[in-house]
Amino acid sequence: MPRPPRPLEVPVTVPDGPAPLRHRVADAVVAELRSGRLRPGDALPSTRVLAAALGVSRGPVVAAYDELAAAGFVVSRAGSGAVVAPDADRAAAAGAVTHVQACTVGGSVENRSARAEPRWDLRPGRPDTSLVDAVAWRRAWRRAGSSVPGNDAGAGPPHDRLREVLADHLRRTRGVAVDPADLLVVPGVGASLRALPGPLGLVGRTVALEDPGYAEAWTAFTAEGARVAAVPVDEDGLDPGSLPRGAAAAYVTPSHQYPLGARMPVARRVQLLDWAARTGGTVVEDDYDGEFRYDVSPLPALRSLPGAEDHVLYVGTASKILAPSLRVAWLAPPARLREPLRLELESRGLVVNEATGLALAEFVASGALAAHHARVARTYAARRAALVEGVARHLPGAVLDGVDAGLHVVLRLADEVDDHVVVEELLGRGLAASPLSAYAVEAQVRGLVLCYAGLPETAADGAARVLADAVARRG
Repeated sequence: MPRPPRPLEVPVTVPDGPAPLRHRVADAVVAELRSGRLRPGDALPSTRVLAAALGVSRGPVVAAYDELAAAGFVVSRAGSGAVVAPDADRAAAAGAVTHVQACTVGGSVENRSARAEPRWDLRPGRPDTSLVDAVAWRRAWRRAGSSVPGNDAGAGPPHDRLREVLADHLRRTRGVAVDPADLLVVPGVGASLRALPGPLGLVGRTVALEDPGYAEAWTAFTAEGARVAAVPVDEDGLDPGSLPRGAAAAYVTPSHQYPLGARMPVARRVQLLDWAARTGGTVVEDDYDGEFRYDVSPLPALRSLPGAEDHVLYVGTASKILAPSLRVAWLAPPARLREPLRLELESRGLVVNEATGLALAEFVASGALAAHHARVARTYAARRAALVEGVARHLPGAVLDGVDAGLHVVLRLADEVDDHVVVEELLGRGLAASPLSAYAVEAQVRGLVLCYAGLPETAADGAARVLADAVARRG
């Protein structure tokens, strides 16, 4: 359950300026969200109270609240007034605003472009795309370009070649035996999760999600009418014994729990499959970066276990191994769900461009993907080691989770530390990171999620020093 609203205790400071007062009030609230002092679920003061505190008339404050609600930053609840909407802090941090900002001639675009990019960008989900072999990539696109596009406007491209090479790739790298005809090619994981509740019969039923976990999964299932239940994770990931009674599905990241990094052991995997077989539930396995393990061999996917094909909907993606901007992922659903899910995806227009599919198929079939994986795995392992060493040097005793797999680690902070404030402090020092608490629903966790994929070894010590300074200042 979401935590109850708490009143805003931090005073809103409205800056002077030529902009209308309603805009300046709305901007001030968004600034509080961006700083982390105001969070989803917090209650804003009433318009009368805020107007009195600011010494202004109530009209502009009412207009500002309407502006915030129209933009999706707040929602109005009967008896509770205006409450900060889910993910409003993430939208504010990303630079979203409630109105078109006034521009000065010749200055606005330049000022935005001149705004300093982070010196160290450690936000998660960002592989180093510069490591992709440009020659092999261009060769794949040239071969794809020799094919004449199809003319079937009533359905998405069949992607026969891509499904064929993906099936072979999954068998070799993830232990998943799947017929090419049973794979569905989709434009990314986040959008495709929204297509699941209907075909899986989850509307109005409970879906269990890891807490902390993948926020987009929580948003997707909720938006499509499923009830979501937070299940805490531990050092072994999700405990199947904690699944709520009556749950119809469980969304899990067993190979590398997102974001804490736990690997679900085989005993729990078997328990999870037993739960699905006993209850008729569906397990949605998001294998988002299962290819990357550094100290041990990658553990086969949950879908590779005997009998899993009847209960596990496997989700894979090219985002981490190649590039998020490619927008290609794949689903391997149980046979009974394949056709309903295919029709749902097509009805929503969730299809991948034919040329993109052909190019990726050529890249995989040529062996370029396997060579790329071997190369980046070595590079990421070295970058991970450099960051871990730097943290150990400048933050002795710091706890790092998820160091043996994936593309990120989690630097734990004390429970009383506001990790949003630490992230803001870091950004001011040129380092971008994500607060661990932003991934939690009921779990009380504090920390920093740090992606090292794009962090050169030579830059790791400097980044670790900045981390240590910010933690010491705000922790």
